Amino acid sequence: MNNNLLLDNSFASTLVNSLPCGLVVVDRKGRVRAVNNISERVLMISKQTVIGKGTGNVLGCLHVSDHPKGCGFAECCHYCEVQKLTIKALDTNQNQKASAHFQLIIDGQVRDLTLFLSAFPFIFDDESFSILMIENLSTISAFAPKEAREGFWGLVGSSPKMLELFDTIRQVARTNAAVLIQGESGTGKELAALAVHKESKRAHNHFVPINCGALPEGLLESELFGHVKGSFTGAHRDRKGRFELADDGTIFLDEVGELSPATQVKLLRVLQDGSFEPVGSERTVQVNARVISATNKKLEEEVLAGRFRNDLYYRLCVMPIIIHPLRDRPEDIPLLVEYFLDQFSEETRGRKVTFSDTALSILRSHPWPGNVRELINTIKFALVKRRGNRIKPEHLPPTLLPYMANHLAIRHRESKLKTDSVLEALAQTGGNKVRTAETLGVSRSTLYRFFAKQGIDLVDS
Repeated sequence: MNNNLLLDNSFASTLVNSLPCGLVVVDRKGRVRAVNNISERVLMISKQTVIGKGTGNVLGCLHVSDHPKGCGFAECCHYCEVQKLTIKALDTNQNQKASAHFQLIIDGQVRDLTLFLSAFPFIFDDESFSILMIENLSTISAFAPKEAREGFWGLVGSSPKMLELFDTIRQVARTNAAVLIQGESGTGKELAALAVHKESKRAHNHFVPINCGALPEGLLESELFGHVKGSFTGAHRDRKGRFELADDGTIFLDEVGELSPATQVKLLRVLQDGSFEPVGSERTVQVNARVISATNKKLEEEVLAGRFRNDLYYRLCVMPIIIHPLRDRPEDIPLLVEYFLDQFSEETRGRKVTFSDTALSILRSHPWPGNVRELINTIKFALVKRRGNRIKPEHLPPTLLPYMANHLAIRHRESKLKTDSVLEALAQTGGNKVRTAETLGVSRSTLYRFFAKQGIDLVDS
């Protein structure tokens, strides 16, 4: 039996392949017998390569290669939640559900993900199977950014600042030197790091990200360098650290400015000679991993304040990259809006949704303290609030109300200006724009915008 299990008739095939969630059919031995189309597309696999193998080959489990026989034979496989779930469904003949944490490889990126899984028992040709449903595939697909015509590797923009960023990334990618990416929160530092990896000769190996500010010091050391069985409470087996997983690939240290002094010392040694000892081990591990780090802090100030090692800073910042905040490149906003509306096409049910000119102008005038991440949330909010295929100012979130009111007030003042009255006021004031604005009861900037719109080119007086 093979993938024809799903293709027994055209109705079943259409139904299964129309599901918005992943579907994997598993036999009692834990071997994959069928997968649906969305599983192939999102998990970036082919049916031909996973049929007859373990579920880890479908999900991209990090430990598939831990044993020569593959998925299901390594020591860690005894603790696999997927295997437990599918077998329990068969043994009890009842539906089973579970939420489980996994380390998966998605498009070459090592990721920590929590997936919601369901297993349903059924019998086909007197043989027992479990239908495994993966319900939150959107979480996985978010880690495989699409190329966009306005940018690359998920970075979108055509402003001079973004074009300069793309060029810098291409240049930096040709080297193996350490890279430090600096920028405000929400500017896309991880996307820039991934772009460096994808543009480099290491692209065929793993990209391994870790958030240094999200883990306590003790756990962070284990995550970075790994540990051996019994080295601390809960260490039931040996585990590779992120540096070892990134061997011949790239490790991305996000929020590197949050590292404790003790961890900074250990990281410095890895940068110097590529060696470290896993927690609880006397064995020295040697790796060849490119280090890309990122921070929203100004590390130069952290060094001066004594919170960050001077020698580590210079080891990390061999190739600096700066990502400018969104408020400094408002000309990219229409492109970003179009890009994310396309990405959220599931929420628009395939309909072409656009922003009105007024709503788009409001977005351009907003300072975006949360940068692109805030813009994404704004678009999602507007998609929920809209009543048709046109997003208007009233569909924007309340956080934009002050800028909305200011924008509409400016437009109202501009609408009151008439070319004849402006030219008459200019003549009365001898061409003095400050006095002309006072005469018309508007600000000088409003008058300048009116000149620009009308194509009036006058020398300042």
